[in-house]
Amino acid sequence: MSPKITGELLRQLRQAMKNCKYYCEPIQAYIVPSGDAHQSEYIAPCDCRREYICGFNGSAGTAIVTEQHAALWTDGRYFLQASQQMDNNWTLMKMGLKETPSQEDWLISVLPENSKVGVDPWIIAADQWKNMSNALASAGHSLVAVQENLIDAVWPDRPERPSTRLRSLGLEYTGLSWQEKITALRGKMAERKITWFVATALDEVAWLFNLRGADIEYNPVFFVYAVVGMNTIRLFVDLKRLSDPELRAHLQLDSPGKPEHSIQTFPYEAVYTELQAICAALGPKDKVWICDKASCALTQVIPKPHRSPIPYTPLCLAKAVKNATEIQGMKAAHIKDAVALCELFSWLEKEIPKGNVTEISAADKAEEFRSQQKNFVGLSFPTISSVGPNGAIIHYRPLPETNRTLTVNEVYLIDSGAQYIDGTTDVTRTVHFGTPSAFEKECFTYVLKGHIAVSAAVFPNGTKGHLLDSFARAALWDSGLDYLHGTGHGVGCFLNVHEGPCGISYKTFADEPLEAGMIVSDEPGYYEDGSFGIRLENVVLVVPAKPKYNYRNRGSLTFEPLTLVPIQVKMMDTQLLTQKERNWVNEYHRTCLEVVGAELERQGRMEALEWLKRETQPIV
Repeated sequence: MSPKITGELLRQLRQAMKNCKYYCEPIQAYIVPSGDAHQSEYIAPCDCRREYICGFNGSAGTAIVTEQHAALWTDGRYFLQASQQMDNNWTLMKMGLKETPSQEDWLISVLPENSKVGVDPWIIAADQWKNMSNALASAGHSLVAVQENLIDAVWPDRPERPSTRLRSLGLEYTGLSWQEKITALRGKMAERKITWFVATALDEVAWLFNLRGADIEYNPVFFVYAVVGMNTIRLFVDLKRLSDPELRAHLQLDSPGKPEHSIQTFPYEAVYTELQAICAALGPKDKVWICDKASCALTQVIPKPHRSPIPYTPLCLAKAVKNATEIQGMKAAHIKDAVALCELFSWLEKEIPKGNVTEISAADKAEEFRSQQKNFVGLSFPTISSVGPNGAIIHYRPLPETNRTLTVNEVYLIDSGAQYIDGTTDVTRTVHFGTPSAFEKECFTYVLKGHIAVSAAVFPNGTKGHLLDSFARAALWDSGLDYLHGTGHGVGCFLNVHEGPCGISYKTFADEPLEAGMIVSDEPGYYEDGSFGIRLENVVLVVPAKPKYNYRNRGSLTFEPLTLVPIQVKMMDTQLLTQKERNWVNEYHRTCLEVVGAELERQGRMEALEWLKRETQPIV
């Protein structure tokens, strides 16, 4: 991987920083965050500004350029990749290491007195702006909003913003009409005496209106804002997309039903001026709800006395608790996904000994099998297909220069998923096509014990996911081992594969309590640098549990696996499993055989069915 040569680009950017066309006086530093105006995790090519200026293309990182310096902050998943992708104009700041200064501290140490630090207010979240602004002010500097993005100013061939065709989803997929969702949202607004709600997260607006797009790879979302009042709805989107008659009928644009469900449409770019107009007409007691992670630009349009920022919006919370229709869809999607993976593993078993399967060709084969399933739309993230030492790189993605051949001598880890119209999948399996070493089996079994501990956990209603994180680690900790990522994330329903507000991670205590109907991943792992990686991931559904007692009438919850793909018994040291754990594996495999076996048979995929039967033999 050769680094991007950035000397000339940095010279142009530093010129722009001095140019009064962009800001009324020269700025001494410019911050380039990773995200887009909606704080999306995955972004469209036109928003890859941090990658354009420094060359590093990982999903997380912030670049800062001053008159003399250029530095990039990123986390441990990306230290290696960033160091390979950036030239020597850049300093890599390794977040999480004791010796690494924060962005604010570094700026304070390198800037001359009374400096101005610029940032595009559309791509910095309001809460980040507040923290950065306060820290700089305490040292005599100021954070300033530069309305025109300076990277765009030095990026001549920047791609256009995508505007893909929109797809409307019927009740057979959503379970609730958008009108019902609007009514529920207004109910929440009324409870808190809120007059207006500004929706900026792309997946929240897609969910609210039962629409999907393809503006961002792997995520079926589209560029849009929505502003909902107690009797008005404003939608900001590229108006050319609304010419499709089916879509117009779905949104009732030409034949509005009730007046309070009538949608006014505006161009995507008009959200700023429209929100200004709304705010100019606010009564003294009127309040506006906006997520504290929304862009600083939109947040600051709302006058402070009227602004009511919240960490999670009512849409984020409602979207996380799937209804019966969405749960049915997710179950169906996971059965199709299991069929494709049974096909894949059966095929790999035959082909690997021939010596011509690589990480890339295995990933392509997984996609090919998935694409044969009904309602397949695309992948839900880039496939992590990794053998031997590549498996120890947690966010590895095979490239021609790193591509290894699968053999019968190394552990193979594949973490992959798909978008189907009825649901989103994300599954990881770790397998060996020869004979695993005693140490590989031992580590695999500790990871399996952790996976089962979470999956079989029974916990009171109101428990937050982060409390379950150590259940997944206990067996590893017992042997002095660990892994440096969270244990689980929320999963959308034909939406983003990562969604809030729930998850299972030691890294956040701001998650919302788990409740029945939420869907999360359960994915502990272990990574031996330079040797192998192990991860076991199922997507699981939170369901009510009925233990013996019911303390203070609180009620209990547990998990039901939606992913139904066998876990390789060959990788287990079954002596290390308790009877309860062996029973869990046998019961899980019985379900895989029964449910997925029936579907393999229905689809006439007999070879994969034979493979499934062999892989689900009970542990004695």
